[in-house]
Amino acid sequence: MTNPLVQAFFVGRAVADILNEQLENALTDALSELGKFDAEQREHLRQFTEKVMERAEREAENARVAQTTTAIVTQGSQSVDLQAMIDELRAEIALLRSELQRHRSKSG
Repeated sequence: MTNPLVQAFFVGRAVADILNEQLENALTDALSELGKFDAEQREHLRQFTEKVMERAEREAENARVAQTTTAIVTQGSQSVDLQAMIDELRAEIALLRSELQRHRSKSG
């Protein structure tokens, strides 16, 4: 490379190629990070939706149990079959145990 113009051309070309590669790598990395962020946010949204639905179902079940309990108490003033009341209480205890077990398994 004796001619400075030819040398300047090849140096400029090499600079442009390297800058192009670095820009391409930076853009690829940025798009990759954006894709990861999008996937993480979708996963967080899915988990949030699951938690909301679980809580709503649990609250609905609690309301149903409370309604059943209230019905038993109001009927309790009348002559209610003792065995039926015991069966209802056992069912409620079983439900509460399963809820407690589910809570323990989630927190542990």
